[in-house]
Amino acid sequence: MTRLLRGWWWILPAFGAAVLAAVIMVVLPADRSIDSVWEVLFKTSPLVLAVLAVAGFPQRKGLGLGLVFALFVVYMGAVDTFYITRIDDYAAASGAESAFPPLYQAQLFVGSFTVLAVLFAYRLGGAGTLRVARAGLAAVLVMISGLNDLTFWATYHWPAGRPTHLKWASHITVFYGHQPSVVEAVVFLAVHLALAAAVLTVPLRRLSGPRSDPA
Repeated sequence: MTRLLRGWWWILPAFGAAVLAAVIMVVLPADRSIDSVWEVLFKTSPLVLAVLAVAGFPQRKGLGLGLVFALFVVYMGAVDTFYITRIDDYAAASGAESAFPPLYQAQLFVGSFTVLAVLFAYRLGGAGTLRVARAGLAAVLVMISGLNDLTFWATYHWPAGRPTHLKWASHITVFYGHQPSVVEAVVFLAVHLALAAAVLTVPLRRLSGPRSDPA
Protein backbone atom coordinates (compact mmCIF):
# COMPACT_ATOMS: atom_id res chain seq x y z
CA MET A 1 0.00 0.00 0.00
CA THR A 2 2.83 2.36 0.90
CA ARG A 3 4.53 1.66 -2.43
CA LEU A 4 1.27 2.32 -4.30
CA LEU A 5 0.78 5.65 -2.55
CA ARG A 6 4.40 6.56 -3.23
CA GLY A 7 3.89 6.04 -6.95
CA TRP A 8 0.44 7.56 -7.40
CA TRP A 9 -0.02 10.29 -4.78
CA TRP A 10 0.55 12.93 -7.45
CA ILE A 11 -2.94 12.21 -8.84
CA LEU A 12 -4.56 13.85 -5.81
CA PRO A 13 -3.00 17.32 -6.26
CA ALA A 14 -3.43 16.97 -10.04
CA PHE A 15 -7.15 16.36 -9.59
CA GLY A 16 -7.44 19.24 -7.13
CA ALA A 17 -5.59 21.56 -9.50
CA ALA A 18 -7.88 20.60 -12.40
CA VAL A 19 -11.05 21.15 -10.35
CA LEU A 20 -9.96 24.50 -8.95
CA ALA A 21 -8.73 25.68 -12.36
CA ALA A 22 -12.11 24.78 -13.87
CA VAL A 23 -13.91 26.70 -11.12
CA ILE A 24 -11.74 29.78 -11.63
CA MET A 25 -11.71 29.72 -15.43
CA VAL A 26 -15.22 28.46 -16.20
CA VAL A 27 -17.57 28.84 -13.24
CA LEU A 28 -16.50 32.16 -11.72
CA PRO A 29 -16.75 35.38 -13.75
CA ALA A 30 -13.52 36.87 -15.04
CA ASP A 31 -12.11 39.53 -12.72
CA ARG A 32 -9.10 41.75 -13.24
CA SER A 33 -8.65 42.69 -9.56
CA ILE A 34 -7.76 40.86 -6.34
CA ASP A 35 -9.79 41.96 -3.32
CA SER A 36 -8.29 40.00 -0.43
CA VAL A 37 -5.40 37.85 0.70
CA TRP A 38 -7.74 34.85 0.64
CA GLU A 39 -8.44 35.47 -3.03
CA VAL A 40 -4.69 35.50 -3.71
CA LEU A 41 -4.36 32.13 -1.98
CA PHE A 42 -7.41 30.73 -3.76
CA LYS A 43 -6.35 31.80 -7.24
CA THR A 44 -2.80 30.56 -6.84
CA SER A 45 -3.86 27.24 -5.29
CA PRO A 46 -4.33 25.44 -8.68
CA LEU A 47 -0.75 26.32 -9.64
CA VAL A 48 0.63 25.22 -6.28
CA LEU A 49 -1.22 21.90 -6.52
CA ALA A 50 -0.07 21.46 -10.12
CA VAL A 51 3.54 22.05 -9.04
CA LEU A 52 3.17 19.27 -6.47
CA ALA A 53 1.62 16.99 -9.09
CA VAL A 54 4.47 17.58 -11.53
CA ALA A 55 7.03 17.10 -8.76
CA GLY A 56 5.49 13.74 -7.89
CA PHE A 57 4.90 12.54 -11.43
CA PRO A 58 6.59 9.14 -11.82
CA GLN A 59 9.72 8.94 -13.93
CA ARG A 60 9.29 6.19 -16.50
CA LYS A 61 12.09 5.15 -18.82
CA GLY A 62 11.28 5.75 -22.45
CA LEU A 63 8.15 7.84 -21.88
CA GLY A 64 9.78 11.26 -21.59
CA LEU A 65 9.98 12.04 -25.30
CA GLY A 66 6.38 11.03 -26.00
CA LEU A 67 5.02 12.96 -23.01
CA VAL A 68 6.94 16.11 -23.95
CA PHE A 69 5.56 15.89 -27.49
CA ALA A 70 2.02 15.34 -26.13
CA LEU A 71 2.47 18.45 -24.00
CA PHE A 72 3.34 20.52 -27.09
CA VAL A 73 0.28 19.17 -28.94
CA VAL A 74 -2.03 20.06 -26.03
CA TYR A 75 -0.44 23.50 -25.79
CA MET A 76 -0.92 24.32 -29.48
CA GLY A 77 -4.30 22.60 -29.83
CA ALA A 78 -5.95 23.91 -26.68
CA VAL A 79 -4.02 26.47 -24.63
CA ASP A 80 -2.82 28.55 -27.57
CA THR A 81 -6.28 28.52 -29.15
CA PHE A 82 -7.90 29.59 -25.88
CA TYR A 83 -5.42 32.43 -25.53
CA ILE A 84 -5.88 33.67 -29.09
CA THR A 85 -9.68 33.51 -28.75
CA ARG A 86 -9.54 35.74 -25.69
CA ILE A 87 -7.25 38.19 -27.49
CA ASP A 88 -9.56 38.30 -30.51
CA ASP A 89 -12.62 38.84 -28.30
CA TYR A 90 -10.88 41.69 -26.49
CA ALA A 91 -9.83 43.37 -29.73
CA ALA A 92 -13.36 43.10 -31.14
CA ALA A 93 -15.06 44.35 -27.96
CA SER A 94 -12.74 47.33 -27.55
CA GLY A 95 -12.84 48.24 -31.23
CA ALA A 96 -9.07 48.00 -31.32
CA GLU A 97 -8.59 45.44 -34.07
CA SER A 98 -5.46 47.33 -35.12
CA ALA A 99 -3.87 46.32 -31.81
CA PHE A 100 -4.18 42.62 -32.64
CA PRO A 101 -0.95 42.23 -34.69
CA PRO A 102 1.36 43.29 -31.81
CA LEU A 103 -0.59 41.05 -29.43
CA TYR A 104 -0.31 38.15 -31.86
CA GLN A 105 3.41 38.82 -32.24
CA ALA A 106 3.74 38.63 -28.45
CA GLN A 107 1.76 35.38 -28.43
CA LEU A 108 4.18 33.82 -30.92
CA PHE A 109 7.05 34.84 -28.68
CA VAL A 110 5.33 33.33 -25.63
CA GLY A 111 4.73 30.09 -27.55
CA SER A 112 8.36 29.86 -28.60
CA PHE A 113 9.52 30.63 -25.06
CA THR A 114 7.23 27.91 -23.70
CA VAL A 115 8.72 25.35 -26.08
CA LEU A 116 12.25 26.30 -25.08
CA ALA A 117 11.41 26.28 -21.36
CA VAL A 118 10.00 22.76 -21.60
CA LEU A 119 12.98 21.57 -23.64
CA PHE A 120 15.39 23.10 -21.15
CA ALA A 121 13.65 21.33 -18.27
CA TYR A 122 13.70 18.10 -20.30
CA ARG A 123 17.43 18.49 -20.87
CA LEU A 124 18.11 19.27 -17.20
CA GLY A 125 16.05 16.21 -16.31
CA GLY A 126 18.64 14.02 -17.99
CA ALA A 127 17.49 13.73 -21.62
CA GLY A 128 20.30 13.32 -24.11
CA THR A 129 21.12 15.69 -26.95
CA LEU A 130 19.37 13.65 -29.63
CA ARG A 131 16.14 13.30 -27.67
CA VAL A 132 16.01 17.02 -26.86
CA ALA A 133 16.66 17.85 -30.51
CA ARG A 134 13.95 15.41 -31.61
CA ALA A 135 11.43 16.90 -29.18
CA GLY A 136 12.29 20.44 -30.22
CA LEU A 137 12.08 19.84 -33.96
CA ALA A 138 8.81 17.96 -33.51
CA ALA A 139 7.49 20.90 -31.48
CA VAL A 140 8.39 23.32 -34.27
CA LEU A 141 6.49 21.13 -36.74
CA VAL A 142 3.45 21.15 -34.46
CA MET A 143 3.68 24.94 -34.11
CA ILE A 144 3.53 25.49 -37.87
CA SER A 145 1.14 22.59 -38.58
CA GLY A 146 -2.02 24.69 -38.35
CA LEU A 147 -3.33 22.68 -35.39
CA ASN A 148 -4.21 25.83 -33.47
CA ASP A 149 -5.79 27.36 -36.60
CA LEU A 150 -8.09 24.36 -36.98
CA THR A 151 -9.04 24.26 -33.30
CA PHE A 152 -9.70 28.01 -33.47
CA TRP A 153 -11.90 27.43 -36.52
CA ALA A 154 -13.78 24.65 -34.71
CA THR A 155 -14.31 26.36 -31.34
CA TYR A 156 -14.62 30.09 -32.05
CA HIS A 157 -18.10 31.66 -31.91
CA TRP A 158 -18.32 32.98 -35.45
CA PRO A 159 -20.99 35.74 -35.63
CA ALA A 160 -21.48 35.29 -39.39
CA GLY A 161 -21.19 31.51 -39.40
CA ARG A 162 -18.19 29.23 -39.56
CA PRO A 163 -15.99 30.14 -42.55
CA THR A 164 -15.18 27.66 -45.29
CA HIS A 165 -11.58 28.84 -45.60
CA LEU A 166 -8.93 29.67 -43.02
CA LYS A 167 -8.11 33.14 -44.31
CA TRP A 168 -6.09 34.04 -41.22
CA ALA A 169 -3.68 31.07 -41.64
CA SER A 170 -1.25 32.96 -43.87
CA HIS A 171 1.59 30.52 -43.17
CA ILE A 172 -0.52 27.81 -44.84
CA THR A 173 -1.57 30.14 -47.66
CA VAL A 174 2.02 30.63 -48.79
CA PHE A 175 2.35 26.89 -49.40
CA TYR A 176 -0.92 26.45 -51.27
CA GLY A 177 -0.87 29.80 -53.09
CA HIS A 178 -4.41 30.56 -51.90
CA GLN A 179 -6.39 30.68 -48.68
CA PRO A 180 -6.70 27.06 -47.55
CA SER A 181 -10.04 25.33 -47.21
CA VAL A 182 -10.74 23.32 -44.08
CA VAL A 183 -9.89 20.09 -45.91
CA GLU A 184 -6.61 21.55 -47.18
CA ALA A 185 -5.76 22.70 -43.66
CA VAL A 186 -6.43 19.20 -42.33
CA VAL A 187 -4.13 17.74 -45.00
CA PHE A 188 -1.48 20.31 -44.07
CA LEU A 189 -1.83 19.31 -40.42
CA ALA A 190 -1.64 15.60 -41.20
CA VAL A 191 1.56 16.04 -43.20
CA HIS A 192 3.24 17.98 -40.42
CA LEU A 193 2.15 15.54 -37.72
CA ALA A 194 3.48 12.69 -39.85
CA LEU A 195 6.80 14.53 -40.19
CA ALA A 196 6.85 15.13 -36.43
CA ALA A 197 6.20 11.43 -35.82
CA ALA A 198 9.09 10.59 -38.16
CA VAL A 199 11.39 12.97 -36.30
CA LEU A 200 10.46 11.26 -33.03
CA THR A 201 10.75 7.67 -34.21
CA VAL A 202 13.25 7.32 -37.07
CA PRO A 203 16.24 5.42 -35.59
CA LEU A 204 19.34 7.57 -35.40
CA ARG A 205 21.10 5.90 -32.50
CA ARG A 206 24.51 6.12 -34.08
CA LEU A 207 24.31 9.92 -33.80
CA SER A 208 23.38 9.93 -30.12
CA GLY A 209 26.83 8.99 -28.82
CA PRO A 210 27.78 6.51 -26.13
CA ARG A 211 25.73 8.10 -23.35
CA SER A 212 22.65 6.22 -22.19
CA ASP A 213 19.44 8.18 -22.69
CA PRO A 214 16.49 6.71 -20.74
CA ALA A 215 14.22 9.77 -20.91
